[in-house]
Amino acid sequence: MAPDFKTIADFRKDNGTAIRNVGREFILLCRRLGLFSEAIVAIDGSKFKAVNNRDKNFTEHKLKACLAQVEECVGRYLTELDRADREPTLVSEARVSRLKEKMEAAKAYVQKLREIGEQLHKASDKQISLTDPDARSMATSGRGTGRVGYNVQTVVETKHHLIVAHEVTNVGHDRSLLHKMATQAREALGTQALTALADRGYFTGEEILAYEEGGITTLVPKPQTSNNRAAGLIDKKDFRYLPETDEYACPAGQRAIRRFTRVERGQTVHRYWSSACPRCPIKTRCTRGVYRRITRWEHEAVLERMQERLDRAPDAMSTRRRTVEHPFRTLKAWMGATHFLTKTLARVSTEMGLHVLAYNLKRTIQLIGIPTLMQAIGA
Repeated sequence: MAPDFKTIADFRKDNGTAIRNVGREFILLCRRLGLFSEAIVAIDGSKFKAVNNRDKNFTEHKLKACLAQVEECVGRYLTELDRADREPTLVSEARVSRLKEKMEAAKAYVQKLREIGEQLHKASDKQISLTDPDARSMATSGRGTGRVGYNVQTVVETKHHLIVAHEVTNVGHDRSLLHKMATQAREALGTQALTALADRGYFTGEEILAYEEGGITTLVPKPQTSNNRAAGLIDKKDFRYLPETDEYACPAGQRAIRRFTRVERGQTVHRYWSSACPRCPIKTRCTRGVYRRITRWEHEAVLERMQERLDRAPDAMSTRRRTVEHPFRTLKAWMGATHFLTKTLARVSTEMGLHVLAYNLKRTIQLIGIPTLMQAIGA
């Protein structure tokens, strides 16, 4: 006799902590079985749909657009009603009645939007969702597209593709999550030495510095954001830093020396340039200003060491992609078009925990078989 949907829903709702603990215990079981012999993991995040239609999510920009749209509609209704007053034969009585109903509906909708505006003003992130209050509108990879949902983070080990750590967040970007997820992975794997692979979305100097200080080796490519490269000018990579003299050697053979130090956006940075810039024969290919100024973060050496590791491992990003993206595709296929069925961050986290446990369980059965797994569970 199978339990009905209400029994299953209540079990999931009432046992969130226990379900998440079972997932952690299963990872410990896999560790005892020796499935995590290589301490290399791939980290990634993916947007999952929430039980919240896009029309039920509001930001300040969207609220203004909705108000403008309603005002435009009201203007059209008033124009038609004025025409009906001037020339009753041009507009039927049924149409006039319908226009008045639309006017009343528009007034009610404006009042609702104003109430939403008051809630938006109080919200810390200036965004609210009416169906699932914890869901957030997030940009996706498609240009100009978005999704109301959650950002699910996973850490997948590269040998057997088991999910060793995961977390559901309603933060729309990955930048601040790198160190947190790698630390969870290291605890799950029970190792101090860990190599973490991630894409450009995780690149922040502070996070990578925290990694190195914590003994975690990172491989994260730097985003290509250079304005000089976009303008067809010589890139910063063409300048070689000389640590023994704290200078930069420029492509023209000159030396750019440190001029001053300042704090920008919470980071201590140094500025370098050469006095020979105004007379340099390749100046037009290097800068459009008087001097080519080079900025260096006080912990830039950490990023340079990471780039050296990436240069020595050209297949690292391919390994990351084929490791971490397959579990996401599998989970979304299981969950269907709606993805999450529950509401609020705590219940969504429980639902995700069940999916991850099921994924790891099926994956482990494929690796070692049911008898071996049952024997390990009973031991």
